[in-house]
Amino acid sequence: MKILALNCGSSSVKYQLFDWEAKQVVAKGVVERVGIGDSFIIHEVPGRETYRNEYECHDHNTAINLIVNTLESKEHGVIEKIVEISAVGHRVVHGGERFKSSVLIDDEVIKAIEDVQHLAPLHNPPNLAGIRAAKAVLPDVPHVAIFDTAFHQSMPDYAYTYAVPYEWYKDFGVRRYGFHGTSHLYVSKRAAVLLGKDPKDCNIITMHIGNGVSHTAIKKGKSVDTSMGLTPLEGAVMGTRCGDLDPAVPLFMQQQLNVSAKDMDNILNKKSGILGITGKYTDRRDVLEHIEDEERCRLAIEIEAYRLKKYIGAYYAVLGRVDAIVFTAGVGENAGVIRQKALEGLEELGIKVDKEKNLKTFSKSGETEISTPDSKVKVFVIPTNEELVFVEDVVAILQNTYKDHTEYPYSFLK
Repeated sequence: MKILALNCGSSSVKYQLFDWEAKQVVAKGVVERVGIGDSFIIHEVPGRETYRNEYECHDHNTAINLIVNTLESKEHGVIEKIVEISAVGHRVVHGGERFKSSVLIDDEVIKAIEDVQHLAPLHNPPNLAGIRAAKAVLPDVPHVAIFDTAFHQSMPDYAYTYAVPYEWYKDFGVRRYGFHGTSHLYVSKRAAVLLGKDPKDCNIITMHIGNGVSHTAIKKGKSVDTSMGLTPLEGAVMGTRCGDLDPAVPLFMQQQLNVSAKDMDNILNKKSGILGITGKYTDRRDVLEHIEDEERCRLAIEIEAYRLKKYIGAYYAVLGRVDAIVFTAGVGENAGVIRQKALEGLEELGIKVDKEKNLKTFSKSGETEISTPDSKVKVFVIPTNEELVFVEDVVAILQNTYKDHTEYPYSFLK
């Protein structure tokens, strides 16, 4: 059984073809610059040279046709015929309150995704375009939606409700939703395995730190709070997003700079965070490389680590008891200096880190415990595998064995 996973952005389509029986990705790639000219595909197959080809894709339908044609081409393909694709899984950023788990896509689901696209105007419309295009190209196979927000729908109302006029929630859906759900799900369940416990017996703080950053408090296997909110802008300092700030700042700076609300939204999402502080870097490797000779790089790292520490403390208070803290994603898995700064000084909370081991731990190290043997709270670095969650949800729905994430026996719970 081969599953095609699609992640459709406004001008790109990322894809992976996963062989379920072999439990491996057999091909992956991306079509860039969809609808804006000079588009091209980059196609990767393990053991082969990367293939790149320029091909004009005016819309998502053309891009997905290109992907399928590449997958079954004689020279670069990995399947003989399109019928080898058993199902298509679609990443959908926002499911609102309606979707608490992955679902088989039908007209009602498409309508529900449309109904909440005002909550993710940059993401849901291209996600929908990809769904429609893929259904046109592959009309005879099941299509499944996997939502970034689904994992966090277990939050209690007092955690997701903002202190603004209640009508904003009732009439416009303004509340905390959270994102990176499949990543938080995967690493929290792997942490439970490393602890030798059932996920339902674990309280875990997960720290997904990449260009986008979010943290989650997980109590007895369920998300009870998360740092991203109505949009991915809230929470931690990120590559280009500001994270938490005084809500009066954007209004004040709109007046000072005489810019529109749209311009301010762009500044907060694309010109702030690490980029805003350093003035030129988003990649933490670049920032760390210049931490000794560029003051703003030092400041950026100190700010990020300080915010991480604050969230650990806040979620420790929320959970009452913490079994483990997990670092994941590009920065979380590879930036030992940032992990160290975030965890130093928390010994009184029972968090003790093996500094030498921590600084030597990277993604390639695999799942690694970086806390000391006497640490009350275990600290793990766990490489995330959102794609595996993605594919397992699709297969389970096809086989009619899917339950919510607290009940479904994922293969990685071993």
